[in-house]
Amino acid sequence: MNRSVYTKLAFTNLKNNRKTYVPYILTAILTVMMYYIIEALSGNESVRWHNVKLILSYAVIVVMVFSVIFLFYTNSFLIKRRKKEMGMYNILGMGKAHIAKMLSVETIVTAMLSIGAGIVGGILFSKLMWLVLLKILHYDVNMDFKISGTAIVRTLILFSIIFCLTLFYNLWQIRLSNPVELLRGGNEGEREPKTKRLLAAAGVILVGYGYYVAFTTESPLKAIQLFFVAVVCVILGTYALFAAGSIALLKVLKKKKSFYYKFKNFTAVSGMIYRMKQNAVGLANICILSTMVLVMISTTICMYMGMDDILKTRYPREFEVTAFNPDTMREEKIGSIIEEEVRRAGVSENGRVEYHYGEAIVIKEGNSFDIAVDEDVYSGNENLYELVMIPLADYNALEKRNVSLGEGEILLYNTDVDAKKAGDVAEIAGESYKVAEELDTLSIEKKNSSRVIGGYYVVVKDEKQIQKYLDFAYKGLKGGNPQLDRIKVQYKVCFDLKGTRKDRMKAAEAIKKRIEDEVPESYSDGREIEQESFYDVYGGLFFIGLYLGFMFLMATVLIIYYKQISEGYDDRERYQIMQKVGMSKKEVRQSIRSQVLMVFFLPLMAAVVHIAVAFKVITKLLAVLNMVNVPLFLLCAVVTVAVFAVFYAAVFGVTAREYYKIVG
Repeated sequence: MNRSVYTKLAFTNLKNNRKTYVPYILTAILTVMMYYIIEALSGNESVRWHNVKLILSYAVIVVMVFSVIFLFYTNSFLIKRRKKEMGMYNILGMGKAHIAKMLSVETIVTAMLSIGAGIVGGILFSKLMWLVLLKILHYDVNMDFKISGTAIVRTLILFSIIFCLTLFYNLWQIRLSNPVELLRGGNEGEREPKTKRLLAAAGVILVGYGYYVAFTTESPLKAIQLFFVAVVCVILGTYALFAAGSIALLKVLKKKKSFYYKFKNFTAVSGMIYRMKQNAVGLANICILSTMVLVMISTTICMYMGMDDILKTRYPREFEVTAFNPDTMREEKIGSIIEEEVRRAGVSENGRVEYHYGEAIVIKEGNSFDIAVDEDVYSGNENLYELVMIPLADYNALEKRNVSLGEGEILLYNTDVDAKKAGDVAEIAGESYKVAEELDTLSIEKKNSSRVIGGYYVVVKDEKQIQKYLDFAYKGLKGGNPQLDRIKVQYKVCFDLKGTRKDRMKAAEAIKKRIEDEVPESYSDGREIEQESFYDVYGGLFFIGLYLGFMFLMATVLIIYYKQISEGYDDRERYQIMQKVGMSKKEVRQSIRSQVLMVFFLPLMAAVVHIAVAFKVITKLLAVLNMVNVPLFLLCAVVTVAVFAVFYAAVFGVTAREYYKIVG
């Protein structure tokens, strides 16, 4: 057969199947474009911020994996819809080798159009995305626009491989099928589906376990460990419930004669059984993608909007200095540097807090605090706590009190907002102490829920007692490391600054530089200084959240569209049969519409339930990132769900038109 015939047939087929191929090509172009943009951004030399580069490099991997899965999934839908067409060609005399050549031409045309237009679109929009990123990060940087040759080559290679693999998959499907199977390929699965009880039970167990983890996890450390396990369980359980659980439920309703043998229930239940069988995977995909969009966008928006809260949680006071091996001379030097630079910058110091302390990680069992070793820390023991000891003299100066402690007495303070009262006796590193008073407040740290691990403060008689504790705590952890031989009582001073942001920044930078240059073994940090790095991380996450959220949203829309087209072709025959057996056109339309609406919005309802159940554990994960403003996250989640629901309904309205055109 002449090569031009294959080309002509390929273009004719693309034209005749434009309802399915045009959306596929458009989304392929968008996918290529978005991959090129993120690849170009991650490799841009102007991106000099380590955290942003790291986030962008991870995003490249996510987009790459997404592209492979997404294009394979949509291609499988296309080839399924075209099996009957291929069967007709086969029966009319075209051999499978001829069909393979025709499909190859179609794939080449689709690939060239998608990759070419995608790269051009990526080049045109990459600078816009760069400017958006800079705006989010609060940077004002001039960038010379450059076309990334590396990004172009990598995009060409990746998507050429993807389209080649989809072609091989399509050819394999045609090779394995005989003409009769191809002719009825679009109508496979017309028998009533069997009830898969084990799969349905597995779905309930998996989702139930994921929900149990979300409801019962209290520790942020435990939330980090279990969250991804719970997510995998819920994803697998969602697929199982859509595939088998829904059918099992509908069959139970079908056996209930008093319910089933009513006009509306009869048509709705029997129709939905077939819908759930044919579209279970698509519905589960829509549910999972919708959940990902809702979680990703709501959390990243919340973190970005709550940046001030995050900084204040991380730095309760604007600036802090820590001396690791202090003495009187060093402490006085730190004080004089602060006073000189504050005066020189034209700002004033406020709310100074200074104290000596020693700290270590412990395992708490009841009121007993035992020193944690490395394996305890890395195993993520949920009983891990940070224990900070401060001398009585410093405590009295901080709190303006005049407390006295007898031999073997301590004051105890738990940072957890929901902490229960401790007993009268506490054991630390094998020594028993009488708890003279359990404190409700402490100037050093307010009660909070933002800690990855819990925290206790212990007020002891003097620094000698703290040093004794430190020697005991670290003697088993030295392992020949000379750095641990120098663990001593540390000194910290924290304070706020009053003045313009520019002057405060000037003072903070000057203090930091002088202390680190002039005071050995010291470290300083501050809210204004670290604000830029926080915007790097949270702004980068916000950008990637919106970027990936848009990609997942695009995938959701395409799956919804193909679902509507698929159901339209399936329902057209059913629609005609129902009219032939006596149902009016109006009754049939009402029956089909109620089924479509119910099935269509089922994934959205399931997604909303998923995010509602996960709300508590997500707040724990956000607390690890210093985001403890739960009302703000609730507001972001509710608004995101509401906006997404409106968008979802709009997509339904648009795709439903195509559905009714096919059915009508």
